[in-house]
Amino acid sequence: MTETVPTEQQNPVDYPSEDGHRLARPYDHIYAIFVTLEVLRQYLSGRQVTVLAKQFIYYSKGFPQIRLAPDVMVIFNVEPGGRDNYKLWEEGPKPSVIFEMTSVATRAYNLEFKRVIYEQMEVEEYWAFDPKGELIPEKLQGYRLNNQGVYEPIADSYSHVLGLRLAVEDKLIAFYRGDNGERLLMPDELRVAWQQERERAKTLAAQLRALGVEPEA
Repeated sequence: MTETVPTEQQNPVDYPSEDGHRLARPYDHIYAIFVTLEVLRQYLSGRQVTVLAKQFIYYSKGFPQIRLAPDVMVIFNVEPGGRDNYKLWEEGPKPSVIFEMTSVATRAYNLEFKRVIYEQMEVEEYWAFDPKGELIPEKLQGYRLNNQGVYEPIADSYSHVLGLRLAVEDKLIAFYRGDNGERLLMPDELRVAWQQERERAKTLAAQLRALGVEPEA
């Protein structure tokens, strides 16, 4: 008599999107996560890519306890938009770039354990950002896989995957386009730019109406 190994369809495995623990992080780290997420999301808009923050990534089917929650991860060649979690065996592509906002309390976890896992997962670039400069004097250090699949420090702070140069701006990561050097706007700057554009549009519409021309909708 042949034994049948239970499959996931016969015994569904639950892959939670949250673990019931509250997010207890310093404000600087939370804000850096939010800004990095939003800047990259705007920059990559319209492409087949998703940018996720603090979502679980499951990388071992059938073992929901084996998971990580990167602060920010960029995954190319997938359906755009958010997810509650990311299952590697369902969607296929692995993250290409991961950012971790590290501190004294998370040093071993972010700079040692997670770095090893990301290297084994073949995440092409891993960036560690220390907003307070407690562990990384220059605050930002990137790593890129070499031909042997081992992380090496990125000396020029340039992300080949994103096509962006990274720089420290106080307690945030600033991003500059590799093609023209233009700095990507932060969320607050995007809001101001949008308001200014809206005011310009209103002014132009009023000028056209004064000339007897009805502006296009």
